[in-house]
Amino acid sequence: MKKIIPNYLRVLITFFLIFGAMEFFIDSGDRPAFIKFPIVSVFLFFFLFLLIAIEITISAINNITYNLLSDEEKTNLAIEDQLSIKDREWYKNMMQKLTRTESIDNEEDIVLDHDYDGIKELDNNLPPWWVYLFYASIVFAAVYFVRFQIMGGDNQEMELQKELAQAKIDVAEYMKTAPDMMDEKTVTLLTDPADLAIGKTIFTTNCAACHRADAGGQIGPNLTDDRWILGGGIKNLFHTITNGGRDGKGMIAWKGTLKPKEIQKVASYVLSLKGSNPIDPKAPDGEVWVEDDAPATPAAK
Repeated sequence: MKKIIPNYLRVLITFFLIFGAMEFFIDSGDRPAFIKFPIVSVFLFFFLFLLIAIEITISAINNITYNLLSDEEKTNLAIEDQLSIKDREWYKNMMQKLTRTESIDNEEDIVLDHDYDGIKELDNNLPPWWVYLFYASIVFAAVYFVRFQIMGGDNQEMELQKELAQAKIDVAEYMKTAPDMMDEKTVTLLTDPADLAIGKTIFTTNCAACHRADAGGQIGPNLTDDRWILGGGIKNLFHTITNGGRDGKGMIAWKGTLKPKEIQKVASYVLSLKGSNPIDPKAPDGEVWVEDDAPATPAAK
């Protein structure tokens, strides 16, 4: 018997449908489920061999059944195999159920009295598929009306605005825990000895040539006193290291060399050196910097 879909195609199609369904329903993160979960691979291979075995069994049964047919039955089967899909009985039955069209032999029973220049009209029933779609559209329209007009459901514009607002909140939360994404507005002062030790290493490697290893100042200013040319505090210092100092004569921008978290550590280390009194420091330069949240000095009596 001739088959519309060959055996090997049916096996592959069924196998990949099952494979796709398992990948869709099994949460395996960024790796395929059959790699992350070996038991899934075992099941897939077992299922593939089972499909092959079933197809082989069905083919064997069909061959045995075909050999048991009479010559007349084999001839009728060969004739049926030569028919196109439209000529097959199952196709005709399916189309009849979907369209409910009348046979040409019965047209006289459904012809209407309307006559337009010799053109007559048949009183055919509406196709069931069309009727079902029409009823479904009515149900959908009713549900849609109640959902959005009566119950005040979110339309597409409202959904977009809510998603954008939630995205801003999510980004803000992520920025709090993403050091490499920080800037001078979100940077905070580090005081942990381990962070300051890393900052000291970065300072010795990149900054000591201009500021001396003890930060007492050489080409660059003294970093241990309370005077700052471009403002003190962690935010100003982070900005200065990132973008560089004064045009033409200041420090270069380190944003292309150091990561934000590295700049945060070295800036915190520099601020920890305040009052360390290095030997023979460079003369003070800039203005005295006082943090905005520093306690006010009591007035003299």
